[in-house]
Amino acid sequence: MDALTVKTQKPTGLYQLVVGIEEGANHPELAGMTAAQLELLKIDSKPKSVAVIGKDFGSLIAIGIADRKKLKDFGAAGVRAATKDQPLVLDLRGFTEQEISDVALGALIGGKTKTPYKKKHDAPSSITLLVDEGVTPDLADIEVLAQEVVMVRELINTPANDLWPEKLAEIVEEHFKKTKVETEVWNEKRLEKEKCGGILAVGKGSARGPRLVIMRYRGGGKHLGLVGKGITFDTGGLSLKPADGMVGMKYDMAGSATVFGAVSAIAKLGLKVDVTAVMAIAENMPSGQATRPGDVITMRNGKTVEVINTDAEGRLVLGDGLDVLAEYKPDHIVDVATLTGAATIALGNRYAGVMGHGAAIEHMLDAARDAEELLWHMPLPEELKQVLDSDIADMTNAKVGNRAGGMLVGGWFLSEYVNPEQSWAHLDIAGPANNAGSAYSVNPPGATAIMLRSLVEMARKLASN
Repeated sequence: MDALTVKTQKPTGLYQLVVGIEEGANHPELAGMTAAQLELLKIDSKPKSVAVIGKDFGSLIAIGIADRKKLKDFGAAGVRAATKDQPLVLDLRGFTEQEISDVALGALIGGKTKTPYKKKHDAPSSITLLVDEGVTPDLADIEVLAQEVVMVRELINTPANDLWPEKLAEIVEEHFKKTKVETEVWNEKRLEKEKCGGILAVGKGSARGPRLVIMRYRGGGKHLGLVGKGITFDTGGLSLKPADGMVGMKYDMAGSATVFGAVSAIAKLGLKVDVTAVMAIAENMPSGQATRPGDVITMRNGKTVEVINTDAEGRLVLGDGLDVLAEYKPDHIVDVATLTGAATIALGNRYAGVMGHGAAIEHMLDAARDAEELLWHMPLPEELKQVLDSDIADMTNAKVGNRAGGMLVGGWFLSEYVNPEQSWAHLDIAGPANNAGSAYSVNPPGATAIMLRSLVEMARKLASN
């Protein structure tokens, strides 16, 4: 993550200056330009308007701001438009401290995610916020949040040959050493002792065994429970995905990574809330040891499941994870998962879906609005529950050939592992977890860490109530 500095004077030497163009107003840096010149350079207030003009100090980058409610996007656009390896200055004179914070967050998380697999990282050599005299924005919390978002993106972008269940668990343990977050890792033997039949069934096809990680932060106050799906690579198991469907399946651990990052941010911010989080981690591979379609497994809560589709594996690891979390008796439960391809059919690639029951739904919707992340409330229609009926077990994990409400059927499956009276929200982030296209809003190509900011915002609100 690039560091920010705040100054009241422009730097000397060559630099790039980003200015915002608002409706009906020209920036002082553009003084003297006629309407025809502005039109020729395509300088206007439209959010996607970006124009670069050569100046004696380097270059002027004019970016449209339709209104000041999207300033995170403005900061992100400024970083992406900048020439690489040169200082960047964002002109925020006339902005309030809150507006400056919004721009700063966008600038910190809107650029391209670093990768160790490339020798060069395309980014400005430094980022400076130019503010009015006497304006002293406190960016400490913003920088913590941005740091966690970037960390999670880098983790999710890591290819599966360098990230497997045991490795992911080790990363979490190492990260929380000498912090207020306690961690506990269950290996295969402990998973067997705990009768985590779902996680074991998914992981048994891989030579790299599954893990379950528990993270506990005690800040006092309300108790928030989190569960994340952590499939470090998903081939579909014996229900093998086609070649194009397997591309990008390193992102199938995004739910666990997001939960990990949220706990880390909440702890660093010192929020007055208790958090217990579970990462249910496995690699879904085909082999002579893999779970077969038609096998019946017993989940940790005692329910038997006829595994019709081994590619509907996320709900199996989450079912066990939810059962483990229930023992800690949280006030609210939120699980996060790239659960279903059906989520993209229903909501596209930018909205996450939320379903469940109790107060957690409104808490998440409210937090997502404030965090400016796209979340849509989906129902759990009663008639879809019967899709999971089995003749030989308590339930199936899917119905092959059923294309109706796949995301909602996944939600119904998970509801079997949550007390009906429990405040519970299930987030299906399959669409927006990975941005396979061009950058948009504050999201670069690749992993987005979607819902991390919303989870932290939910914890912040719980801490203040």
